Amino acid sequence: MPPETEPDVLDCRGLRCPLPVLKLEKRVEAAAPGTLLVVLATDPMAKIDIPLYCRQHGHNCTVTTEGDVLRFEVVRG
Repeated sequence: MPPETEPDVLDCRGLRCPLPVLKLEKRVEAAAPGTLLVVLATDPMAKIDIPLYCRQHGHNCTVTTEGDVLRFEVVRG
């Protein structure tokens, strides 16, 4: 069994939308299908924009809240 690798973390804390989505889009384009990307964001609009982007492009997305930080786990489709 291959060793588990740490997910690619994209720290977008402090950035306002649409920057978190644009940075995610660039990172997703470079990733292989099935790759896990973690996005950290503090802009409340990211809770709407990132899942919408993922649905529109066939990626899976789950979101959790850790204090004032939104944590998105995105798996490239």
